[in-house]
Amino acid sequence: MLAGALQACDSGAAAPTRENFQHAIESFLAERGDLCLAMFDWPIDLTPAEAGARGRHALQLPVLEKLGLARSTVVEVARTDADPQGVVKRYELTDAGRRFYKPHAHTASGGVAHANDFCAAHLSLDRVVDWQIGPDRSHPQALVSYTYHVEPAPWMKDADAQRVFPMVMRVIDGADGQLQLKQALVAGERGWVARPGL
Repeated sequence: MLAGALQACDSGAAAPTRENFQHAIESFLAERGDLCLAMFDWPIDLTPAEAGARGRHALQLPVLEKLGLARSTVVEVARTDADPQGVVKRYELTDAGRRFYKPHAHTASGGVAHANDFCAAHLSLDRVVDWQIGPDRSHPQALVSYTYHVEPAPWMKDADAQRVFPMVMRVIDGADGQLQLKQALVAGERGWVARPGL
C-alpha cells in the first residue's frame, strides 16, 4: 500500500504541470541563481598589452578596485612574447570583494572545471510563463520559459559598474516580467529537475 502511494506521488511530481515546473525552477534558482561574471580564478593578472587593447578585464577590474572590491599591485613576471615588459598589474579580491566570490561550479568549453565565480546578482522565480515538451517520451524533457525577480549586489548601483557590466544590467532591467529566461528540465524519479547547460 505504501509503495503504491509513493509511486503515485512520484508520477504526480513528474507530470508536466505549471506547479511542478515552478517547483523545479525555484529549486534550481535557489541553488544556481547567482548571476556571475566568469571571473573564476583570482588573482587576475592584467598585462600592459591587455590593458592597451581595452579588453573586458582592462575595463572591469579598475572599476572593481574603485569600488573597494579588488586591489592591484604591479608585479614582475617572466618576460614572454605576450608580455615583453615582464610586468603585470595583479588584481586580488579584498575582504569586501570576497563576499561576492561564491561557489558556482562551471565547466568551460575547454573542459576546465571551476568551483567559484565572482557574482553580481541573484535571481529568483517570478512565474512560469509557458513550456514545450520534448518528443522523446522515454526521456521526458521540457523547455520552460519564466520571468524572474533579481537582487543585485549593492555595488551594481554604481554608474561605472553599470557601464562595464552591460549584460548584468540587461538582466537587472529585465526583472519582474520584462524579460523571459528559459531552462531545460528533465523528468526524474522524484519529479522535474533542471540541469545547467541543457
